[in-house]
Parts: sequence; structure tokens; C-alpha cells
Amino acid sequence: MIPFSHTWPYDILLGDLYVQYCPFCSKENILLPMKPKELQTVRDGKKKLLVFPCCNTSLTVIDNDNDYLLFDQAVR
Repeated sequence: MIPFSHTWPYDILLGDLYVQYCPFCSKENILLPMKPKELQTVRDGKKKLLVFPCCNTSLTVIDNDNDYLLFDQAVR
């Protein structure tokens, strides 16, 4: 079972990945340095290091679905 504490919702707008707010510094409408086409490679098993540009916190994305990114550590 996937731990909900390790997931964070995302949105795709005009070909870019956004989160409503950063789980670490709470800044709103964050553009992630990851493209929607990279989501499929993560689903296929390749991990992706993701650095939040607002506070430079880095996490590893280990999986995703149509609504949530799954990280290697808790974000909630």
C-alpha cells in the first residue's frame, strides 16, 4: 500500500507541471522543473531528482499517477 504521507498533488497546465503550494516553504503556484513527458519514464521505474525552485529542497520522485507524485520521503 502506498503511504499517503509520501504523495503530493500536481497539475499540468499548458505543458508544464505545477503544484498548488510547496510542502516546505508554503509558496503558492510552483512551476516544477519537470516536464509531463518525464512522468511516463518515472512510471516505468526510473527515479527523478526533483528540486523545488522556491526553497531548493530536493526530493526523489519514485512513482506517479494522474494526480499525485510519490516521493521517497514524507512531505505531509
